[in-house]
Amino acid sequence: MGKKLKTAKEKIEPGKEYSLDDAVEMVKNLAYVKFDETVDLAFNLGVDPRKSEQMVRGTVVLPHGTGKTVRVLVFAKGEKEKEARDAGADFVGAEDMVEKISKGWLDFDKVVASPDTMGVVGTLGKVLGPRGLMPNPKLGTVTFDVAKAVKEIKAGKVDFKAEKAGVVQIPIGKVSFEKQKLIDNAKTVIDSITKAKPSTSKGKYLKKLTISSTMGPGLKVDISSVAK
Repeated sequence: MGKKLKTAKEKIEPGKEYSLDDAVEMVKNLAYVKFDETVDLAFNLGVDPRKSEQMVRGTVVLPHGTGKTVRVLVFAKGEKEKEARDAGADFVGAEDMVEKISKGWLDFDKVVASPDTMGVVGTLGKVLGPRGLMPNPKLGTVTFDVAKAVKEIKAGKVDFKAEKAGVVQIPIGKVSFEKQKLIDNAKTVIDSITKAKPSTSKGKYLKKLTISSTMGPGLKVDISSVAK
């Protein structure tokens, strides 16, 4: 453990659960690296994602965005291609983009596709799938309303999915964000995760919540102070 991280951890009371307000303030104050770190919320949920009926998955649009510039690729043709460009898509195409990606090009962060292009997009499954980039109708990235999808992603839409241990990690902004903006984003995420509770989940659903910056220590958050 580095000296700076050790010093930061020493400022956290062992075992204490902080209010969201205090936790966000501490994350900002404990940041010690030169780059603008991402702030993440990590949930430990009382679910078993190995059972399909207990999978927690969805999307949430952060009111103040993520602080990250997201490069969006859209697979679309004709009028939908124009709509995507007008909405701010960084790259738009169909077969030409498939060929480009097949040759190793991956300079994009999110992918949207109109349903009529999924036939060609499907050939990229082995490339896009493992990277979490494959368009998915459940996440709103396979849609004829490509303009709306692009605008939401650009505005700060993020995907979430429970890992096999029931852990969900979601970015809520940057350390440089104003404190209230991080709190607003955090509350929006907590509300979304709460609403995503599977009907088959028994016992305590929100078991543990931690907030941290990229390089900083994690702080336990008192869930009862923010969960509805």
